[in-house]
Amino acid sequence: MDSVTQAAPISKGALWTGRILSAIPVLLLLTSALAKFMKPPNVVEGFAKFGYTESIIVKLAIIELAFTVIYLIPRTAIFGAILLTAYLGGATATHARVSDPAVIGPILCGVLLWLGLYLRDGRLRALVPLRS
Repeated sequence: MDSVTQAAPISKGALWTGRILSAIPVLLLLTSALAKFMKPPNVVEGFAKFGYTESIIVKLAIIELAFTVIYLIPRTAIFGAILLTAYLGGATATHARVSDPAVIGPILCGVLLWLGLYLRDGRLRALVPLRS
């Protein structure tokens, strides 16, 4: 086996730090999806502010929830992180388009997703070593 297919060893500290860092964006994404499913007035108004119709809200909630579930499954976590990066990229672009200072939220969420995954997944550490 080459170094890319072999999982890099993970210390207990890195594993638990990764799990905690991964839990933060997961909780944010699950809360966000739930809010979209419930469609309270502030969510509908927020979408209108960004130029989206109410009809897209539940569709985005389904996508957000599905991608988060894929991220939560250890075997598909890297694929989930890629999908969530695309989703969060759209959120970042939406906020940036109207110069909303909350643009930092989806960026930080994406950073935490990847950092948490990097610390807890030896396959990713083997694929992207920080040092040789």
